[in-house]
Amino acid sequence: MNDSTTDRTARPVVLDVWCELQCPDCRTALEDLRFLRARYGDRLEVRLRHFPLEKHKYAYAAAQAVEEALAQGGGWPYVEEVLGRVEELDARGEAFLLEVARGLGLDDEEFDTALVDGRHLLAVDADRAEGEAIGVTGTPTYVIGGERLDGGAGQGDLRARVEEIADRLLAGR
Repeated sequence: MNDSTTDRTARPVVLDVWCELQCPDCRTALEDLRFLRARYGDRLEVRLRHFPLEKHKYAYAAAQAVEEALAQGGGWPYVEEVLGRVEELDARGEAFLLEVARGLGLDDEEFDTALVDGRHLLAVDADRAEGEAIGVTGTPTYVIGGERLDGGAGQGDLRARVEEIADRLLAGR
């Protein structure tokens, strides 16, 4: 059976997370993202969107590394590992990004090549441009159901707000 009602209910609610892997506030948000992914499962599609900040030296390299991790099938584990160790990224840069890839069983030589040849830079720049166009100024910023929720140091009840919107969107199907 292929009616539009079935198709509509099968699609997950999308949560875009404008993030930067060298951002301490994004690391703080990691627990919320883990919780949301566990609570909603495949009913919520959490999409990492890149918003590298100029003040962080390795932000662009980390965003490109995430794209390579996604290409190799290890996106979220890579994101969680790097975000959970922001200080190491600050201290060791690209060597740390390659080490994380190797530790997760990803092809670290391909990561190195991707960082050198810039094959993922266009995707990173496109995310950043889209973020700027919708008013993203810092990380983390969430967009769900057409609503932008700004994170940063004052994340407070941000997870509860995301849950409220997700629950409303899922109930309306």
